[in-house]
Amino acid sequence: MAQDWEEKLSCATTCSRCAKALQPEDARILSVYDHQPICTACKDREAGNADYAEVSKRMIEQCMVDAELTMKDPAGYCYHHFYPYTCT
Repeated sequence: MAQDWEEKLSCATTCSRCAKALQPEDARILSVYDHQPICTACKDREAGNADYAEVSKRMIEQCMVDAELTMKDPAGYCYHHFYPYTCT
């Protein structure tokens, strides 16, 4: 788990999939495949993948193990794969 994910990913200015420009107020979400910020339209397409349920399950299980080892989930890293956020 990237301990410095928030600094690097939370205010991404482009979607890593479609290269759409993201404004600070635009919702973005982390991909369960590569942990990169994507727009909500790309997340919807990602969720339509045949292996999405299995990949999501493995990602959250590993993320929770990593978070438990550090005794915290820094700024919701695990959950930002499932809940959109904006740049604050």
